[in-house]
Amino acid sequence: MKRAVLAGVLALSIAACAPPRPPSLPTGAAAPFPEFASAYAAATRGCADAKTFTAVLAMSGRAGRTKLRGRLEAGFASPASMRLEGIAPFGRPIFVLTASAERGTLVLSRDNRVLRDAPAGSIVEALAGVPLGAAAMRTIVTGCGLPQDDAPTAGRSYANGWVAIEFPSHASYLQRIADTWRLAAVTRGTLSVFYADFEQPRPSTIRLRVEDAGNVTADITLRVSQADLNTALDASAFAADVPPDAEPLSLDELRRAGPLGDSK
Repeated sequence: MKRAVLAGVLALSIAACAPPRPPSLPTGAAAPFPEFASAYAAATRGCADAKTFTAVLAMSGRAGRTKLRGRLEAGFASPASMRLEGIAPFGRPIFVLTASAERGTLVLSRDNRVLRDAPAGSIVEALAGVPLGAAAMRTIVTGCGLPQDDAPTAGRSYANGWVAIEFPSHASYLQRIADTWRLAAVTRGTLSVFYADFEQPRPSTIRLRVEDAGNVTADITLRVSQADLNTALDASAFAADVPPDAEPLSLDELRRAGPLGDSK
């Protein structure tokens, strides 16, 4: 099972170099920033109306002590539908993860195994160490950070030009780039998201980092290409196509065999 999930689902990188350090978020003294709502609206104008999104995601980084590298074809639809295909150099996908209303099904194509009707965020965490469901994946990959269930409540500015925007559940950080506000980072609990390499109007590099009490459990970079916003996607794209003879796989098995598990 360890071989099937790690060597099959995501090709392992043997590169020994460490990833670059993430940007340092501003701390210390800050001044009130009363224009926080309009600045945030300007920073997310290119993604706030995203109903569907498709892209190719080149992934690199690590989860636990496992180095990960792979290529994903991704599709998302509002509010919480997702399709991720792990692409092999040739032949059928290595895996297909589909989700609707935050319930997901994972098909390991080459091993003929299926995990049915599990929380989508739990499946993603078991595969890559990042606890993100379909709605959060959609907003993060489009460049809008985390889902906005509530309006921003406050803002503060720092001497280095960064602005922090407070939400009830998380914080967003804006940076002025070429006279335009850009969403540069988002934090919630142990999760941090960093954006870079902006190609109008969205970032092409996304870094996901999970750190708890100084221990980094996941540090993954996604490079976005072939992005397409608000094209028609049929609902069938988010429905699982399960072979009739596929053997069942449990979420606990997937966790144990994944990069944060202990199965050998």
